[in-house]
Amino acid sequence: MLNLRSRPRDPKRQRRSSRPRDVQAPSRFEQFLGWCVHGYTALGLVAAAMIAALVVRGGPESFGWAFLLMALATIVDSTDGTLARRVRIKEVVPGFDGRRLDDIIDFLNYTFLPILLIWRAELLPPGQEPWLIFPLLASIYGFCQVKVKTDDGYFLGFPSLWNVVAFYLYVLPLGSWASLAVIVVLAVFTFVPSKYLYPSQPGRLNQAATILGAVWTVPLGWLIWRVLTSTTPRHDPSIQGLAVATLFYPVFYLAVSWIVTLNHWMRSSPEQ
Repeated sequence: MLNLRSRPRDPKRQRRSSRPRDVQAPSRFEQFLGWCVHGYTALGLVAAAMIAALVVRGGPESFGWAFLLMALATIVDSTDGTLARRVRIKEVVPGFDGRRLDDIIDFLNYTFLPILLIWRAELLPPGQEPWLIFPLLASIYGFCQVKVKTDDGYFLGFPSLWNVVAFYLYVLPLGSWASLAVIVVLAVFTFVPSKYLYPSQPGRLNQAATILGAVWTVPLGWLIWRVLTSTTPRHDPSIQGLAVATLFYPVFYLAVSWIVTLNHWMRSSPEQ
């Protein structure tokens, strides 16, 4: 007699039955929140458009507003990731790549527009402006590196913080040749496999950088406002003195990053 229980199962039916039943499509409200986060990220692009217009216009007041918008764009960039994780943005809006949007905006606000401002403000020696192509290419290299962020929570190579570089070159009396030297050296460091603090990542040093960075925003905000309201910010001794006082965080960031890098290189080098 034929045993009906021994018949092979329909493979299509088996595949259907193996699908998880607890996976639910995101609700319209969850999708709405996801798109709101993408819209929040896109505010950085709005800031970039306004910065470009101000830089092209030129002048101390325009440059002051441009630096203020760069600071606001940095705040957006440092907070949108937390919001994206909170709303599970990859699940609720799977067809839109927010990371790609973020990279485009970051390249504009952290590299292209600050470099454009350096050129427009004439911070380099006359005839040396073509050197600005070097940090642009270096930044593109950094942005396109697959392992630009290390597994232990650091940036690999100098991160494209050209907005900070441009600001301090503008407010500090370094001189045009010293400014050119700073730009070239930092661009070279982009290609050096050195570690730089990544404040949003875990780790005691990154946490310390986050806390100190939060403290730094207070005098930095006051400094940006002074630059914005001064008619001659590059020749104001009080602004220059305040700028020197706010260097405590950039100095801390670079010094600790290079201590971490040297320790890493010493541990990685073969024993003699």
